[in-house]
Amino acid sequence: MQEMSMVLRDGRRLGYWGYGDETGTPIMLFHGTPGSRIWFLEDDKLTKAMGIYLISIDRPGYGLSTFQHNRTILDWAVDVEELASHLGLNRFSVLGVSGGGPFAAACAFALPDRIHQTALVSSATPFRKGKAPKGMAKENRIAFFLTKYFPWVIRKANLAQKKMLEKNPAKYKSSMLTATHRHLSKWDRELLKEEPLVETSYYHAKEAYRQGVEGVMYETQLLSKEWGFEISEIRSPLRIWHGEKDTLSPVSEIRKLAAHSSSTEITVIDEGGHFLTENEDLWADMLRYLKGSSNGVYVNA
Repeated sequence: MQEMSMVLRDGRRLGYWGYGDETGTPIMLFHGTPGSRIWFLEDDKLTKAMGIYLISIDRPGYGLSTFQHNRTILDWAVDVEELASHLGLNRFSVLGVSGGGPFAAACAFALPDRIHQTALVSSATPFRKGKAPKGMAKENRIAFFLTKYFPWVIRKANLAQKKMLEKNPAKYKSSMLTATHRHLSKWDRELLKEEPLVETSYYHAKEAYRQGVEGVMYETQLLSKEWGFEISEIRSPLRIWHGEKDTLSPVSEIRKLAAHSSSTEITVIDEGGHFLTENEDLWADMLRYLKGSSNGVYVNA
């Protein structure tokens, strides 16, 4: 099992795991919502070949990381800085995927002297006045609505998901492979037919619910608010990858976000869905950028 952790100054435990070259360029990876540090079942050959040390971290309430009451998005930067110091890292890059995007942006904002490059991939965007974007899939908007106004309903659904992951993994994997996933793009539906991807997704999700459902419940509420800072206040280089057909985080919102920052570059993928990191060419481009040598393929802003 991929288990490493440290004890933070306030006594909480922070879980993480490293992939690739431990002596290479450090990149911290922030998972989606829900999610966990389990990003690969084995080491990532590309990361290792590129001389990158990819450090995937459990946020509070997920995996090995202690739940944190009343946390904000900006609080994450405090934990990340402690981990960086623990690992002996002075400067590093950050990569936030989906619900992890706001947390990567928070680090870029709060830790300008330590962040080298920042990448947001299929990132969530701020909910202005607490409202989900109109272009978001109905299923996602309903989940945010229920979490806010009828939390016991969404808690019951999450508990059922946790039970399936723990008691009937075959059913979980089968449901992922055979479901229609109508609310997702063609790009995403095709990916969810791949058994190796679903196998990794199973372990990623199971670890997300390791402690229970409070982590995802709290973070879903957290992501339905403003971030506590504006992207225009980020001074270090920031690049966004987003799918034109993303139904979970509509590209129209990410374009609005990027328009407010002169230091932000946006790469929009034609026909791309939400799961962009599963594309090998895109994954390589993201890593090159974060290391400092991106070739800019797939650009269509």
